[in-house]
Amino acid sequence: MSQRIFNTLLFLILFVSLLSISFLLILSIPASMERFKTPTYYFFHQLFFGFIPGFFLCFVAYKINLEWLRKWSFVLILINILSLFLVFIPFLGITAGGATRWLNFKFFSVQPAEFLKITTIIYLASWCSSHISKYNNSDWKYRLKKGSSFLHLLVPFAIFLGLISLGLYLQKDASTLFIILFTLTIIYFCARAPLWHILFLFLLGVLFFFYLVKFEPYRWSRFLVFLNPYLDPLGKGYQLRQSLISIGSGGIFGKGLGMSSQKFDFLPQAMTDSIFAIIGEEFGLLGTAGLVIFFIFLFWLGYKIAKATHDMFRKLLAIGIVFYITLQAFINILSSIGFFPLTGVPLPFFSYGGSHLIVEFFSIGLLLNIAKKL
Repeated sequence: MSQRIFNTLLFLILFVSLLSISFLLILSIPASMERFKTPTYYFFHQLFFGFIPGFFLCFVAYKINLEWLRKWSFVLILINILSLFLVFIPFLGITAGGATRWLNFKFFSVQPAEFLKITTIIYLASWCSSHISKYNNSDWKYRLKKGSSFLHLLVPFAIFLGLISLGLYLQKDASTLFIILFTLTIIYFCARAPLWHILFLFLLGVLFFFYLVKFEPYRWSRFLVFLNPYLDPLGKGYQLRQSLISIGSGGIFGKGLGMSSQKFDFLPQAMTDSIFAIIGEEFGLLGTAGLVIFFIFLFWLGYKIAKATHDMFRKLLAIGIVFYITLQAFINILSSIGFFPLTGVPLPFFSYGGSHLIVEFFSIGLLLNIAKKL
């Protein structure tokens, strides 16, 4: 059974990787021609700064000693949190679209917030597992160690969340913050934390995100468009309207690979945030349904891996990985069809961008690492 899960996950990721890079090759031609006078600029950029390093780190994650990773998790998260603030140093940081989120390494750039998605999961899985002991041989029968309650558990966890929130708040990256905080809360819940801890954190999170949305004009306008998609169709609601047009025009079977008309500067962010809409236009309802099924199946595989492992660190690590990837996917999908406010969240394995792709492949490598020892 464990070998079958491992083989299925490996085949699934390889198939989706081939599909996504092929799709991006066709999709990126108009933008590459317009900006760089060559049809393959974005394709090769994604290949050399996304897929190749991503596959390499996937292999590293697959071979790495997870106990070593657990031991050094604090150092990893410390370096990553520090890098969140390094972007504000003028000669290191890159500002685009009114936000400063990237580190400049001359020949390539890195978005530290994307790497924070996996380093926080590794660290929290390690930290929570140190507060848990197993009390019988059942897979999920764990309990908190004596003394691991308010002062030893909730207060340090809240401080940890606050430090992460500060860095991402300064970067104006509310969508990444939402994904990370939600994922970490799920890990915390699965670590057998008291229910009142979860309710307290949920209430605090709701108030915090209300503040983020209400008092930032561009976020508030996105929320208003979410409530009324017909609001300002040529301004604030333009991207959502064009996204819905793309998906609707695809019908059941789609227009065919490369036949999208919306990618010719009609749909903003066609290669990144709105790539799901282009998939809907070219592959129709069947293509988008297949993509949704892929992410649901990926979640199920991750759940089976987490359930089968008897080590709490590996269990929480698997839960965090599969939850953050599928949460990110469904936020992107739901925002494309108007069921969630528009965000800058990429579609895992498909959207253009190197940082998120590298992190996703590294995360899958860790999941394969856990699966091989079941």
